[in-house]
Amino acid sequence: MTGPSGAGARFFVDAWDPAYGASFEAAGGGGPAAPSSAQVDADVELPATDWRAVDVRRDVAAPDVVLLVDGVRRIDASVWTAEDDGGSFPGIAASYAAGVVRCDLERGAAELAGARVGRGLFTASPSAQDVVAGAIRYPVHRVSGTGELSKLPAAVQGPLTALEVAVSDAVRTDGDLLVVDGPLRSRRNLPRTLGYIKTQHSQYLDGRLTAVVTGLAPGQRCPVFRLGTAWGGYSWYLRLPVAGGAPWAGVVRVECSADLTEAEAIELADLSLVTLPRFASTPYKDPRAPQNLVPIAGLERRLRGMLGDARLLHRVLTAAARGIRR
Repeated sequence: MTGPSGAGARFFVDAWDPAYGASFEAAGGGGPAAPSSAQVDADVELPATDWRAVDVRRDVAAPDVVLLVDGVRRIDASVWTAEDDGGSFPGIAASYAAGVVRCDLERGAAELAGARVGRGLFTASPSAQDVVAGAIRYPVHRVSGTGELSKLPAAVQGPLTALEVAVSDAVRTDGDLLVVDGPLRSRRNLPRTLGYIKTQHSQYLDGRLTAVVTGLAPGQRCPVFRLGTAWGGYSWYLRLPVAGGAPWAGVVRVECSADLTEAEAIELADLSLVTLPRFASTPYKDPRAPQNLVPIAGLERRLRGMLGDARLLHRVLTAAARGIRR
């Protein structure tokens, strides 16, 4: 970029508040940073040579009910164990919660349909026991390996995902559409389910196909393609309502199960295009607009409140540890 008197490269300001990172991990070209080694089949919906933007199809209607599920997690305290042999293992006491927002599109109403809170002590210690701090219990979740402290936060994802599946299963009805905030991962067996990825970390498509994605207008999507990653599955990009900005502004990636037929995946892609844009957030209300969907933002706030006061839990855990040492 040059000064005011010279011509230079164009630049854009990401709409996201910098405190939340960026809506994409930028490489030199202003897109997802890391080229993926995944095999991509781009000929699912259209031959790769004919790729073009896909508009809303007139015969596709949004479902009457959309369920949006999300989870939050927080580390309440870092802990260390004292083993009988003089050794020690790190651990974390974590709280997590999952919930579902039920959006009745016919009535134009949204409500919290279900939410649950879980807690756990995550450590590789063979001798660790559940921590009981007053009315709060942190059951032991024993991790494999040496249990390095830096790797323990990732261990919370498994129980959190299980909690998300449990709360969503409890409220599902025939004909609804379930949208999971984030990759589907182990939830690919859930019917009529989409994974919604806000931040783009990996570059899956070559330059020519990427140009189709960055050229999408709001309310358009790219053709469905298939990823040969560890989890596999069908995927596509769509652009939410956004007022200009960087080439990837307002672009999200959506995915569905590899167990579906190509026709079923395309049907879900069409359904996502008439459903997701109506939930897009606006910059003056949300620092991660438009990708952070309005019902998800409200759900996250509600779930964080359910985790309890972090300072109080830290004090209770500290007191419990002193009691154990005595």
